[in-house]
Amino acid sequence: MSIKKVYLIRHGQTDYNQQSIVQGSGVDSVLNAEGQRQAALFYEKYKDVKFDKVYTSTLQRSIQSVQQFIDLGIPHEQHTGLNEINWGTREGTRITPEEDAYYHGILQTWCDGNTEICIEGGESPQLVFERQQPFIDLMLSRPEEETILVCMHGRAMRILLCQLLRYPLRCMDEFRHQNLCLYQLDYTGSMFAVKKYCDVAHLQ
Repeated sequence: MSIKKVYLIRHGQTDYNQQSIVQGSGVDSVLNAEGQRQAALFYEKYKDVKFDKVYTSTLQRSIQSVQQFIDLGIPHEQHTGLNEINWGTREGTRITPEEDAYYHGILQTWCDGNTEICIEGGESPQLVFERQQPFIDLMLSRPEEETILVCMHGRAMRILLCQLLRYPLRCMDEFRHQNLCLYQLDYTGSMFAVKKYCDVAHLQ
């Protein structure tokens, strides 16, 4: 049985990341110099992997993080299902425990299992889960794409990992992430197995 290999990465650093400002799906930021360096280091490490397809969100920071692979001529598709969660009224605001107790409270609400509750003006994890499902179905319907690269966003990636690995959504924070980290997954036809977990060795 052939194994589908999924290289799942988070986008590289943006100025918003560096300044602890919430981005979400409504802030279409670009990589900063450090993010571009991270993207180049990931490319240098994995440029010889024979990717059949590159999938990204529709947001610039996601596409820029894998642009060098796209420039090789690897087929590329953008999917809104891979976009970051919509953080509503919190998008574009700086988040610290002191400055926004509501934001941290909603994260705790989700960890408590109430993942259907939307952040003010935005989405819930359950809504993101539902909009990711068509992408997952599409990905799994293409066995000819044996090795794929997927670039997306931190919270959305946690939700996707819950889906693929069959974790309850309330457990999404168990999946750590950093800018340009890698989760490498193998799919055998019935289940996914994690081969690399939040790996950043390529950035060292």
